[in-house]
Amino acid sequence: MEGEHQPEHYCPPLSLIPLHSCIFLLSITLSLLATLSSPWEEVSGYDENLNTIRTYQVCNVFEPSQNNWLLTTFIDRRGAQRIYVEIRFTVRDCSSIPNVPGSCKETFNLYYYETDAVIATKGTAFWMEAPYLKVDTIAADESFSQVDFGGRLMKVNTEVRSFGPLSKNGFYLAFQDYGACMSLLSVRVFYKKCPSVVQNFAIFPETMTGAESTSLVIARGICIPNSEEVDVPIKLYCNGDGEWMVPIGSCTCKAGFEPDNGNVCRACPPGTFKSTQGPGLCLQCPPNSRSTAEAATICVCRNGYYRGDADQPDEPCTSVPSSPRNVISIVNETSVILEWHSPRETGGRDDVVYNIVCKKCRADRRACSHCDDNVVFVPRQLGLTETRVFISNLLAHTLYSFEIQAVNGVSNKSPYPAQHVSIDITTNQAAPSIVPIMHQISSTMKSFTLSWPQPEQPNGIILDYELRYYEKEDGIANCTSMILGLRPGTVYVVQVRARTVAGFGKYSSKMCFQTLTDGKACRLREQLPLIAGSAAAGVVFIVSLVAISIMCSRKRAYTKEAVYSDKLQHYSSPGMKIYIDPFTYEDPNEAVREFAKEIDVSTVKIEEVIGAGEFGEVYKGRLKLPGKREIYVAIKTLKAGYVEKQRRDFLSEASIMGQFDHPNIIRLEGVVTKSRPVMIVTEFMENGALDSFLRQNDGQFTVIQLVGMMRGISAGMKYLSEMNYVHRDLAARNILVNSNLVCKVSDFGLSRYLQDDTSDPSYTSSLGGKIPVRWTAPEAIAYRKFTSASDVWSYGIVMWEVMSFGERPYWDMSNQDVINAIEQDYRLPPPMDCPSTLHQLMLDCWQKDRNVRPRFGDIVSTLDKMIRNPTSLKAVANIPSVPSQPLLDRSIPDFNTFSSVEDWLAAIKMSQYRDNFLNSGFTSLQVVAQMTSEDLLRIGVTLAGHQKKILSNIQSMRVHMSQSPTTMA
Repeated sequence: MEGEHQPEHYCPPLSLIPLHSCIFLLSITLSLLATLSSPWEEVSGYDENLNTIRTYQVCNVFEPSQNNWLLTTFIDRRGAQRIYVEIRFTVRDCSSIPNVPGSCKETFNLYYYETDAVIATKGTAFWMEAPYLKVDTIAADESFSQVDFGGRLMKVNTEVRSFGPLSKNGFYLAFQDYGACMSLLSVRVFYKKCPSVVQNFAIFPETMTGAESTSLVIARGICIPNSEEVDVPIKLYCNGDGEWMVPIGSCTCKAGFEPDNGNVCRACPPGTFKSTQGPGLCLQCPPNSRSTAEAATICVCRNGYYRGDADQPDEPCTSVPSSPRNVISIVNETSVILEWHSPRETGGRDDVVYNIVCKKCRADRRACSHCDDNVVFVPRQLGLTETRVFISNLLAHTLYSFEIQAVNGVSNKSPYPAQHVSIDITTNQAAPSIVPIMHQISSTMKSFTLSWPQPEQPNGIILDYELRYYEKEDGIANCTSMILGLRPGTVYVVQVRARTVAGFGKYSSKMCFQTLTDGKACRLREQLPLIAGSAAAGVVFIVSLVAISIMCSRKRAYTKEAVYSDKLQHYSSPGMKIYIDPFTYEDPNEAVREFAKEIDVSTVKIEEVIGAGEFGEVYKGRLKLPGKREIYVAIKTLKAGYVEKQRRDFLSEASIMGQFDHPNIIRLEGVVTKSRPVMIVTEFMENGALDSFLRQNDGQFTVIQLVGMMRGISAGMKYLSEMNYVHRDLAARNILVNSNLVCKVSDFGLSRYLQDDTSDPSYTSSLGGKIPVRWTAPEAIAYRKFTSASDVWSYGIVMWEVMSFGERPYWDMSNQDVINAIEQDYRLPPPMDCPSTLHQLMLDCWQKDRNVRPRFGDIVSTLDKMIRNPTSLKAVANIPSVPSQPLLDRSIPDFNTFSSVEDWLAAIKMSQYRDNFLNSGFTSLQVVAQMTSEDLLRIGVTLAGHQKKILSNIQSMRVHMSQSPTTMA
């Protein structure tokens, strides 16, 4: 059975053994298994090349009813499923035989019989009894009419036939002559297979062809040594002709090995490397590196040279830079400017940056300690790209030592400290720093009592403090010699500053405080600075603003103060914390330092991008604070190239979030402001935004689970309202969900900067600013009146979003249509399967009069009662026949514009269900109007979102029909 596919060669006739030059031959012997009177004769002769051959011939054409059989011995199929038989033969032309009868033939038949064992021997009648299967009737393409005098046969025919599929161990072949004058010169029996081959760096084994000539047999490949799979599975197809075709998948040489001669992976020699799997060749080691063994995947850096974390294996190894040069300093009171020259040696890299180490020392230089966190470095302390830094907020009359380090991308690989240069400076006298905050202790109709801590850096002994204040609605404060008393029920803007022998410091941020009201209207007027006595450092000062004489030595005009919300930012009573708007600070960085914890950037590990915010990317990462376990966090970053206003706006959210501590408010972990990029780090919420989470899990939660989510949101909003914080942008997209389905309110401080979005365009009010119309109360749209009551309206919309599993409020209505509909007292209808008690709570939240809307405390209590009494949630809300309160689905066209089911389905963009409706008998709008959710399931509408949309339109159709019964066909 050995041999190669070389069909141009022929085997000797009636071969008993396979020959190497043939196509996978099977051994056969032809035998006369007929009676002794069989006309088949075994004779000697010559082929066309005068080679002696043994043939079988028969020529008994003058006797009628010929049935002469010639049978082979048992042929082992050797696993082949399809067998090929090549027959070389000659046939005498009947017309060339004188007086030949009409029974003379020029064809013969080929048969086969499958069996598991040898069953035919000479002397048996097997050939007459076996159930042969006919392969074909074989006719000669050419016949001869005479034999030449040399006895050579003329005009040899060659025919190939095949049969299969075979399943038993072997088979017999039989040749039936039924009246021809012919000779069998040779018979070759063979099968075909695809030879073993190496292709695409994979070895494919020798593979038999299939049972049919058109069959394709799959052969699995195995990667050659030192190679790995690229695409799986790796396979070739063996066709019926024994040829490989349709390669799928491949292998390539591993890292450290290169292709050689197409299908061999050779190890990289010493001094070279290959870092990745693939077709590439080995490369010479880059400068300052080497490989000493074969199959290197990377070249190791020589001593004193390193490869950075982001460096590629084909990049040179580099070294650390030398120290900065020629440092100079310029001291101005409690600030200093440092400048220096770049290092002479950069280590062969272009990523040299500078770090500043600040130490505060005793005058005798015997001991130094690291500077306090309040020291400010501009542009930054670490990772400076320029050779200049401005340092402020130092202590007066203090010795400082500054170490300027030069580092690059491999400095952290070196066992030695970074090269640096040091300089000592002593600060001068300076005015005190800013008073960080003021608190209101108590209040009467004509006065209030304030307290504040002394400045963080008094820079000497505090001699006294100066206050200035004015009524909030006035933009200018003028000097007056006498304050006769404050006005009842009036909001005052107050600032304070401290004075030492070096002079006054800066005024504190503007803070708002209010006197108690007596119910009478008062004329607004301005008030002015006053001196509030001296006190020793470290004492908390309490000052009552009453009738005080002052010297008006410092006149100053005030421009319009920063935008204030309609809430007061103060402590209304001792121990009662109230939200403080960071935008009331003159320096918003003060608010960041007060409310947000600074995190060392080394404790933050960024892992993957999970979204994009207004100011930059949002990442998932991990935070490992000293002494605490590592936790997953969300990291908002400020994109490069920002301006100071963008940085201030970005960090304002942290200043707001840092004031909150509630299980249903997103928790601020801290901020990174002393390195780049600037980051806000919060707890990580695994399930993301509530609206998209509900859409992804449509119909997967029970009513009790949904009520539990809404209860969590309302509890968070109750906490915010009690702190006098108004969210302004409460929506399901701004609620985050963790792995335990706990919902937490997020996105603080950005409502001032709401942007246009093509997927959710905002409405620009006449008073300026962007408003998310679908979630906003009417008074906030019309008059910019944002209060906790307007947040309650938004909460009602969030309830609707939750119960509809993330459906868009008011569907595809325009913003102006929404405003007009609400003005006409239309309200959103209940979502499908929404309990009536929940929809009634929504309608309560959507009361036009904000004073009669429930408070968040009431909402929490109501939801708690529902959770304790689940039977109250069983009654499902229905759309009333008169649409006085629920708003009809405005995504439905005017019912008078169509008169058939097809038109209606097209109008609501559900045309894909046209055949489902019509084939199920729903052929008119009157019939469709009676459909139920069970009907939709029965006709094949299985998607929950499509069911909701169609049912909502059917409900609206019923209302329309009840009002205009004659207008629809």
